[in-house]
Amino acid sequence: MRQRTLISPAQLARRRGRITYWIVLALVLGLFTVIFLGPLYWMVSGGLKSTQEVIQTPPTAVPHTVEPGNYSDAWQLMDLARLLGNTLFYAFGALAFQLVFDVAAAYSLSKLRPVFGKVILGAMLATLMIPATVLIVPQYLTVIDVPIVERNLLNSPWAIWLPSVTNAFNIFLLKRFFDSIPRELMDAAAMDGASAARTLWSVILPMSRPILGVVSIFAVVGVWKDFLWPMLTLPDPAAQTLNIGIYSLSTGVPLNTLIAALTIASVPTLLFFLVFQRNIMSGLTAGGLKG
Repeated sequence: MRQRTLISPAQLARRRGRITYWIVLALVLGLFTVIFLGPLYWMVSGGLKSTQEVIQTPPTAVPHTVEPGNYSDAWQLMDLARLLGNTLFYAFGALAFQLVFDVAAAYSLSKLRPVFGKVILGAMLATLMIPATVLIVPQYLTVIDVPIVERNLLNSPWAIWLPSVTNAFNIFLLKRFFDSIPRELMDAAAMDGASAARTLWSVILPMSRPILGVVSIFAVVGVWKDFLWPMLTLPDPAAQTLNIGIYSLSTGVPLNTLIAALTIASVPTLLFFLVFQRNIMSGLTAGGLKG
Protein backbone atom coordinates (compact mmCIF):
# COMPACT_ATOMS: atom_id res chain seq x y z
CA MET A 1 0.00 0.00 0.00
CA ARG A 2 1.48 3.34 -1.07
CA GLN A 3 1.82 5.96 1.66
CA ARG A 4 0.32 9.38 1.03
CA THR A 5 2.62 12.37 1.46
CA LEU A 6 2.28 16.13 1.15
CA ILE A 7 4.33 16.10 -2.04
CA SER A 8 3.83 13.41 -4.67
CA PRO A 9 6.79 11.49 -6.15
CA ALA A 10 5.99 13.07 -9.50
CA GLN A 11 6.44 16.56 -8.09
CA LEU A 12 9.70 15.55 -6.38
CA ALA A 13 10.98 14.21 -9.67
CA ARG A 14 10.85 17.71 -11.14
CA ARG A 15 13.72 20.09 -10.51
CA ARG A 16 11.44 22.90 -9.35
CA GLY A 17 9.63 20.55 -6.96
CA ARG A 18 12.88 19.35 -5.42
CA ILE A 19 14.16 22.89 -4.91
CA THR A 20 10.89 24.00 -3.33
CA TYR A 21 10.86 20.93 -1.08
CA TRP A 22 14.39 21.48 0.25
CA ILE A 23 13.86 25.22 0.74
CA VAL A 24 10.68 24.63 2.77
CA LEU A 25 12.35 21.84 4.76
CA ALA A 26 15.37 24.03 5.55
CA LEU A 27 13.15 26.92 6.65
CA VAL A 28 11.03 24.71 8.91
CA LEU A 29 14.07 23.05 10.48
CA GLY A 30 15.76 26.44 10.96
CA LEU A 31 12.64 27.92 12.55
CA PHE A 32 12.25 25.10 15.05
CA THR A 33 15.97 25.14 15.81
CA VAL A 34 15.79 28.84 16.66
CA ILE A 35 12.66 28.32 18.77
CA PHE A 36 14.14 25.49 20.83
CA LEU A 37 17.83 26.41 20.96
CA GLY A 38 17.44 30.20 20.93
CA PRO A 39 16.64 30.59 24.65
CA LEU A 40 19.43 28.17 25.54
CA TYR A 41 21.95 30.12 23.46
CA TRP A 42 20.74 33.40 24.95
CA MET A 43 21.26 32.05 28.47
CA VAL A 44 24.74 30.64 27.77
CA SER A 45 25.91 33.77 25.94
CA GLY A 46 24.42 36.01 28.64
CA GLY A 47 26.64 34.30 31.19
CA LEU A 48 29.68 35.17 29.05
CA LYS A 49 28.91 38.90 28.75
CA SER A 50 30.11 41.73 30.92
CA THR A 51 27.73 43.39 33.38
CA GLN A 52 27.32 46.46 31.16
CA GLU A 53 26.73 44.44 28.00
CA VAL A 54 24.15 42.11 29.53
CA ILE A 55 21.91 45.02 30.59
CA GLN A 56 22.35 47.24 27.55
CA THR A 57 19.52 48.04 25.12
CA PRO A 58 19.26 46.77 22.45
CA PRO A 59 20.86 43.47 23.53
CA THR A 60 23.76 41.98 21.62
CA ALA A 61 23.43 38.60 19.94
CA VAL A 62 27.15 37.83 20.24
CA PRO A 63 29.21 38.92 23.28
CA HIS A 64 31.68 41.69 22.47
CA THR A 65 33.94 40.57 25.30
CA VAL A 66 33.85 36.96 26.42
CA GLU A 67 34.22 36.55 30.20
CA PRO A 68 34.21 32.82 31.08
CA GLY A 69 35.18 33.78 34.63
CA ASN A 70 31.52 34.59 35.26
CA TYR A 71 30.82 30.89 35.56
CA SER A 72 33.52 30.31 38.15
CA ASP A 73 32.30 33.39 40.04
CA ALA A 74 28.76 32.03 40.02
CA TRP A 75 29.98 28.65 41.24
CA GLN A 76 31.77 30.22 44.21
CA LEU A 77 29.49 33.16 45.09
CA MET A 78 26.28 31.12 45.05
CA ASP A 79 27.81 27.96 46.54
CA LEU A 80 26.49 25.88 43.65
CA ALA A 81 28.43 22.77 44.70
CA ARG A 82 26.43 22.49 47.93
CA LEU A 83 23.13 23.32 46.23
CA LEU A 84 23.82 20.83 43.45
CA GLY A 85 24.68 18.12 45.98
CA ASN A 86 21.45 18.75 47.90
CA THR A 87 19.35 18.63 44.74
CA LEU A 88 20.95 15.40 43.53
CA PHE A 89 20.38 13.84 46.96
CA TYR A 90 16.71 14.79 46.99
CA ALA A 91 16.14 13.82 43.35
CA PHE A 92 17.70 10.37 43.46
CA GLY A 93 16.20 9.66 46.88
CA ALA A 94 12.76 10.40 45.43
CA LEU A 95 13.64 8.22 42.44
CA ALA A 96 14.52 5.26 44.68
CA PHE A 97 11.27 5.52 46.64
CA GLN A 98 9.18 5.92 43.49
CA LEU A 99 10.73 2.91 41.79
CA VAL A 100 10.09 0.69 44.81
CA PHE A 101 6.53 1.74 45.65
CA ASP A 102 5.22 2.65 42.18
CA VAL A 103 6.51 -0.56 40.61
CA ALA A 104 5.00 -2.60 43.45
CA ALA A 105 1.64 -0.84 43.09
CA ALA A 106 1.56 -1.16 39.29
CA TYR A 107 2.58 -4.83 39.43
CA SER A 108 -0.14 -5.59 41.96
CA LEU A 109 -2.82 -3.83 39.93
CA SER A 110 -1.70 -5.36 36.64
CA LYS A 111 -0.74 -8.96 37.44
CA LEU A 112 -1.95 -9.84 40.94
CA ARG A 113 -5.45 -8.44 40.34
CA PRO A 114 -6.45 -7.48 43.91
CA VAL A 115 -10.05 -7.05 45.04
CA PHE A 116 -11.39 -3.62 44.04
CA GLY A 117 -8.25 -3.11 41.94
CA LYS A 118 -10.12 -1.14 39.28
CA VAL A 119 -11.69 1.07 41.94
CA ILE A 120 -8.28 1.75 43.47
CA LEU A 121 -6.80 2.58 40.07
CA GLY A 122 -9.72 4.87 39.25
CA ALA A 123 -9.32 6.68 42.57
CA MET A 124 -5.62 7.18 41.91
CA LEU A 125 -6.25 8.51 38.41
CA ALA A 126 -8.89 10.86 39.80
CA THR A 127 -6.18 12.57 41.84
CA LEU A 128 -4.57 13.71 38.57
CA MET A 129 -7.51 16.08 38.10
CA ILE A 130 -6.76 17.86 41.38
CA PRO A 131 -4.48 20.90 40.87
CA ALA A 132 -1.19 20.54 42.71
CA THR A 133 -1.59 23.94 44.39
CA VAL A 134 -4.79 22.74 46.09
CA LEU A 135 -2.78 20.07 47.91
CA ILE A 136 -0.09 22.43 49.18
CA VAL A 137 -1.84 23.42 52.43
CA PRO A 138 -2.87 19.89 53.59
CA GLN A 139 0.55 18.53 52.63
CA TYR A 140 2.30 21.29 54.56
CA LEU A 141 0.14 20.74 57.64
CA THR A 142 0.94 17.04 57.45
CA VAL A 143 4.68 17.64 57.10
CA ILE A 144 4.95 19.99 60.10
CA ASP A 145 3.13 17.47 62.31
CA VAL A 146 3.06 13.97 60.86
CA PRO A 147 0.13 11.97 62.27
CA ILE A 148 0.86 9.07 64.66
CA VAL A 149 4.63 9.69 64.85
CA GLU A 150 4.14 13.43 65.59
CA ARG A 151 7.34 14.54 63.86
CA ASN A 152 8.20 17.83 62.17
CA LEU A 153 9.84 17.08 58.82
CA LEU A 154 10.79 20.62 57.83
CA ASN A 155 14.41 20.95 56.58
CA SER A 156 14.66 17.17 56.18
CA PRO A 157 14.76 15.17 52.94
CA TRP A 158 11.63 13.32 54.02
CA ALA A 159 9.65 16.50 53.35
CA ILE A 160 10.61 16.11 49.67
CA TRP A 161 10.54 12.33 49.42
CA LEU A 162 7.27 11.40 51.11
CA PRO A 163 4.90 13.57 48.97
CA SER A 164 6.51 12.20 45.80
CA VAL A 165 6.48 8.50 46.74
CA THR A 166 3.22 7.53 45.04
CA ASN A 167 2.77 9.18 41.67
CA ALA A 168 -0.52 8.24 40.02
CA PHE A 169 0.70 9.04 36.51
CA ASN A 170 3.82 6.89 36.88
CA ILE A 171 1.78 4.03 38.33
CA PHE A 172 -0.56 4.25 35.35
CA LEU A 173 2.35 4.19 32.88
CA LEU A 174 3.91 1.19 34.61
CA LYS A 175 0.60 -0.67 34.78
CA ARG A 176 -0.07 -0.16 31.07
CA PHE A 177 3.36 -1.53 30.26
CA PHE A 178 2.98 -4.50 32.62
CA ASP A 179 -0.41 -5.25 31.01
CA SER A 180 1.36 -5.72 27.67
CA ILE A 181 3.63 -8.46 29.05
CA PRO A 182 2.11 -11.86 28.19
CA ARG A 183 0.54 -13.75 31.06
CA GLU A 184 2.18 -16.94 29.79
CA LEU A 185 5.57 -15.71 31.03
CA MET A 186 4.25 -15.43 34.58
CA ASP A 187 2.59 -18.85 34.33
CA ALA A 188 5.88 -20.36 33.17
CA ALA A 189 7.71 -18.73 36.08
CA ALA A 190 5.07 -20.02 38.52
CA MET A 191 5.47 -23.55 37.15
CA ASP A 192 9.21 -23.27 37.87
CA GLY A 193 8.38 -22.43 41.48
CA ALA A 194 8.96 -18.67 41.35
CA SER A 195 7.00 -16.53 43.78
CA ALA A 196 5.25 -13.32 42.77
CA ALA A 197 8.19 -11.25 44.06
CA ARG A 198 10.70 -13.47 42.26
CA THR A 199 8.71 -13.21 39.02
CA LEU A 200 8.70 -9.43 39.32
CA TRP A 201 12.45 -9.29 39.89
CA SER A 202 13.58 -11.89 37.36
CA VAL A 203 10.95 -11.67 34.59
CA ILE A 204 9.01 -8.41 34.66
CA LEU A 205 11.68 -5.84 35.56
CA PRO A 206 14.32 -6.95 32.99
CA MET A 207 11.68 -6.52 30.27
CA SER A 208 10.57 -3.14 31.63
CA ARG A 209 13.79 -1.16 31.27
CA PRO A 210 12.33 1.36 28.76
CA ILE A 211 9.38 2.34 30.97
CA LEU A 212 11.57 2.34 34.08
CA GLY A 213 13.81 4.82 32.28
CA VAL A 214 10.83 7.07 31.55
CA VAL A 215 9.61 6.93 35.15
CA SER A 216 13.13 7.66 36.40
CA ILE A 217 13.39 10.74 34.21
CA PHE A 218 9.99 12.01 35.36
CA ALA A 219 10.94 11.47 39.01
CA VAL A 220 14.30 13.24 38.80
CA VAL A 221 13.05 16.17 36.71
CA GLY A 222 9.98 16.55 38.94
CA VAL A 223 12.14 17.17 42.00
CA TRP A 224 14.75 19.16 40.09
CA LYS A 225 12.34 21.75 38.71
CA ASP A 226 10.10 22.07 41.77
CA PHE A 227 10.15 25.48 43.41
CA LEU A 228 7.14 26.15 45.63
CA TRP A 229 7.24 23.01 47.77
CA PRO A 230 10.99 23.16 48.60
CA MET A 231 10.63 26.87 49.36
CA LEU A 232 7.98 26.04 51.99
CA THR A 233 9.60 22.96 53.52
CA LEU A 234 13.32 23.80 53.31
CA PRO A 235 13.76 27.26 54.88
CA ASP A 236 17.23 26.38 56.19
CA PRO A 237 19.85 27.62 53.66
CA ALA A 238 21.98 24.54 54.32
CA ALA A 239 19.17 22.25 53.09
CA GLN A 240 17.97 24.22 50.07
CA THR A 241 17.86 23.02 46.47
CA LEU A 242 19.35 24.71 43.42
CA ASN A 243 16.21 26.64 42.52
CA ILE A 244 15.62 27.97 46.02
CA GLY A 245 19.29 28.65 46.71
CA ILE A 246 19.80 30.66 43.53
CA TYR A 247 16.61 32.61 44.21
CA SER A 248 17.65 33.35 47.81
CA LEU A 249 21.20 34.41 46.90
CA SER A 250 20.28 36.40 43.79
CA THR A 251 20.00 39.72 45.66
CA GLY A 252 23.08 41.83 45.06
CA VAL A 253 24.60 39.41 42.55
CA PRO A 254 25.50 40.85 39.11
CA LEU A 255 23.04 39.87 36.40
CA ASN A 256 25.64 38.13 34.24
CA THR A 257 26.77 36.02 37.22
CA LEU A 258 23.15 35.13 37.96
CA ILE A 259 22.59 34.06 34.35
CA ALA A 260 25.75 31.94 34.54
CA ALA A 261 24.41 30.26 37.70
CA LEU A 262 21.11 29.50 35.97
CA THR A 263 23.01 28.01 33.03
CA ILE A 264 24.99 25.73 35.34
CA ALA A 265 21.75 24.67 37.06
CA SER A 266 20.26 23.72 33.68
CA VAL A 267 23.17 21.59 32.49
CA PRO A 268 22.46 18.39 34.53
CA THR A 269 18.87 18.05 33.32
CA LEU A 270 19.94 18.67 29.70
CA LEU A 271 22.64 16.02 29.94
CA PHE A 272 20.21 13.66 31.64
CA PHE A 273 17.77 14.07 28.76
CA LEU A 274 20.41 13.71 26.04
CA VAL A 275 21.76 10.51 27.59
CA PHE A 276 18.36 8.91 28.13
CA GLN A 277 16.36 10.34 25.23
CA ARG A 278 16.21 6.93 23.56
CA ASN A 279 14.69 5.48 26.74
CA ILE A 280 12.11 8.27 26.77
CA MET A 281 10.91 7.56 23.24
CA SER A 282 11.00 3.77 23.53
CA GLY A 283 9.26 3.80 26.90
CA LEU A 284 6.45 6.13 25.83
CA THR A 285 5.81 4.28 22.57
CA ALA A 286 6.09 0.76 23.98
CA GLY A 287 2.58 -0.62 23.97
CA GLY A 288 3.05 -4.29 23.37
CA LEU A 289 5.41 -7.14 22.83
CA LYS A 290 5.80 -9.23 19.71
CA GLY A 291 6.43 -12.91 19.60
